[in-house]
Amino acid sequence: MADVGEGGGSGDCVTLTRWLLAEQKKHPMASGDLTQLMTAILTAVKAISSAVRRSGIAHMFGIARCSNVQAEVMRRLDIVANDLFINMMKSSFGTCLLVSEESEEAIEVEADKQGKYIVCFDPLDGASYVDSLVTVGTIFTVFRKKSEGPVSVNDALQSGRNVVAAGYALYGSATALVISVGTGVNSFVLDPTIGEFILTEKDVRIKSRGKIYSINEGYSKYWYDPIKDYIAGLKDPTGDRQPYSARYVGAMVSDVHRTLRYGGIFMYPATKDCPKGKLRLLYECIPMAYIIEQAGGLATTGSLPLLDVIPKSIHQRSPVFLGSREDVEDVIECFKKYVHVVG
Repeated sequence: MADVGEGGGSGDCVTLTRWLLAEQKKHPMASGDLTQLMTAILTAVKAISSAVRRSGIAHMFGIARCSNVQAEVMRRLDIVANDLFINMMKSSFGTCLLVSEESEEAIEVEADKQGKYIVCFDPLDGASYVDSLVTVGTIFTVFRKKSEGPVSVNDALQSGRNVVAAGYALYGSATALVISVGTGVNSFVLDPTIGEFILTEKDVRIKSRGKIYSINEGYSKYWYDPIKDYIAGLKDPTGDRQPYSARYVGAMVSDVHRTLRYGGIFMYPATKDCPKGKLRLLYECIPMAYIIEQAGGLATTGSLPLLDVIPKSIHQRSPVFLGSREDVEDVIECFKKYVHVVG
C-alpha cells in the first residue's frame, strides 16, 4: 500500500478539506463547486457514521414497515442514512439530480438549490447486517450534467468514463473514506477527537495479483460454466500456484475494501436465476470499478469493461468482477472460452 499521509506524527496532518483545496488549486479555472459538493458528502458521511454508532442505543436496529425499489426490506437505519444524504446533497447547492438505491424515482433538486452535478449513491450498503455489527458503508458517484435545459433522469444515465468523483465510506472499527477525483485513490480516516478526516494513505495502489477471492458460493448451483471453471482453478491450481483463500462478508463495501488493500478479486456474477446480475450499476458497480481502476486494477462484466457500460435505467443491474489486474484478466480469459455466455 501507499505511504502514510504527510506529517505522520509531526502534527502537520492533511485533512480532507485541505486535500480538496490543494486538488482544486491544481486547476486554476476551477469554480470550487466540486470542492463544495465533496465537503457536503463528507459531512453526510460523518452524520451517518454517528447514526450507525448510536443505532443500538437509539433503537434504530430492526425492520421498518416498508421496502425499497429493489424489493428489499428497509431497516430503520436505511431510512435515516438516506434522509441524511439527500438533505446534505440538496443543501450543498451543487447538485441538480440525485439517484438513491432507496428511492424508486430520481430526485430532482429544487430549482433554487440546483447546481451542475448528479450524485448517485447507496446510503448504507450492507444495512441488513448492521444488527450484527458487521462493517457497513456508503457508496457514491458524481457525474456532471451534460445536457442543456431542465434536468431529467437521462442526465444520470452516463457510463463510468464520465465519472467526476467517486468513493465509499466504511463504518467499522474506524470511519474511513476512500475517494478519487480522477488523480488516483486516497484514503482518509475520521479522527473523532477533532471531527476531521485525516489523510492516512495517499496514491493507494492495488497489487497486480492477489491471493484472495470473494464470491457468494452459496449460489454455486446457479453459476454459469466460466465461473465454475474459474473458481475451481483458484481452489485447485495447476503448476506452482498456491490455492487462493476465500473471504466473503456479504457487504460490497467491506469486500471491495479488503480487495483494494490486499489484492485479489471480488465477484458478483450473473447467474441462471439472476441473468442480469444483482448489483446496481450507477451506485454500486461504477463507483467501485472507478476506484479500483484508479488504483491500477481492472473491472469487467465478464465480456466488456464495466466502465464502458451505459445504463438504460437508474436501477439497472450488472455482473461485476473487479480487483487485481492479473486476476481479472484471468476471468476475462475464462469467459472467452464460453462465447454463448453473456457477461
